[in-house]
Amino acid sequence: MRLGNLETYIGYHLRLAQNASFRAFQRKSGRADLRPGWYAVLSLIGDNPGITPMALSRAAGRDKSTLTPVLRDLTRHDYVASTPHPGDRRSYGLSLTELGRQRLAELADKAAEHDRVLDEIAGEDKEKLITLLRRITEELA
Repeated sequence: MRLGNLETYIGYHLRLAQNASFRAFQRKSGRADLRPGWYAVLSLIGDNPGITPMALSRAAGRDKSTLTPVLRDLTRHDYVASTPHPGDRRSYGLSLTELGRQRLAELADKAAEHDRVLDEIAGEDKEKLITLLRRITEELA
């Protein structure tokens, strides 16, 4: 198949790599119900109990329109709970439920295994790759 201009587009290859990484992580986790990005969201909430959706959106690099359905799914699965912030009825904090903490612990082991595979692929270029990805994120944010 001809890719035309896409052959040299970094964004295209970033997306392909992300999709391949998500599929591999899903296979490794053994969970058909795992959606891409859930681990990162659960991890950020677990590390920052009471985090607001706006702060989570910034930390996860997701806009509200894509984060809202993820939070709805995680809440429906009883992985995440929300509690109103005192003094601000429009704001609420997110925390993991007991089931959410269990799921995160399971996924953390699988994520570490998955990252070791990515480390092998990146090899000695890992630090350079992360630096370039961070630079892309910072300059395009």
